[in-house]
Amino acid sequence: MAVTDEAIERIKEMIISGELSPGERLPPEKDLSERLGLSRSSLREAVKALELIRVLDVRRGDGTYVTSLEPALLLEAMSFVVDLHTDRSVLEIFAVRRILEPAAAALAAHTMNDEDMTILQDIVDTANADGTIEELVQHDVRFHQAIVEATGNEYLSRLTESMSSATVRARIWRGITQRGAAARTISEHAAILGALTRHDAELASALMLAHVAGIDEWLRDAS
Repeated sequence: MAVTDEAIERIKEMIISGELSPGERLPPEKDLSERLGLSRSSLREAVKALELIRVLDVRRGDGTYVTSLEPALLLEAMSFVVDLHTDRSVLEIFAVRRILEPAAAALAAHTMNDEDMTILQDIVDTANADGTIEELVQHDVRFHQAIVEATGNEYLSRLTESMSSATVRARIWRGITQRGAAARTISEHAAILGALTRHDAELASALMLAHVAGIDEWLRDAS
């Protein structure tokens, strides 16, 4: 293991063990390097790396702190990487969606409350097959995100949100080039909502898989 990687691992262990808590200031560089048995230069490199992925917050003239470690903050780095996607990586993102979103739908079937149902019903009711493609895509994004948020799992919610922005262009292109895409999308959303309303986890998962796989298949054929 490289020295910098070792320094990162040691700091991570301190956070996982609770020795360092969210919002807590790290010991001075000299003290921490001696405590971990690492050079100060290796420690600095580790701190820079952990700052980039939002684990640490370096405040000039004040010190280095552990961040809040909130999911939305930690997933910012992934969101940045996703924004730099290539055409191939869009296909890979859809492959990940095919794994995550059916599971999220199944979980939501058990966890959704009346407020969640109302939000989803409003999204479906206000969809317009005769609207612009951009409006349809925003409807699609809102529908999927509302389901994931209904699971109550913030990490899952932020993860799918970070991937969503990378697939908007593909969704718009499908809406422009594929006949009946708008009506099909709205119909599939209504079917998924019906399964969720009946708390039928297996059906919700199956319908979501078919729904996400539809655009995945189209994108592969169009590539």
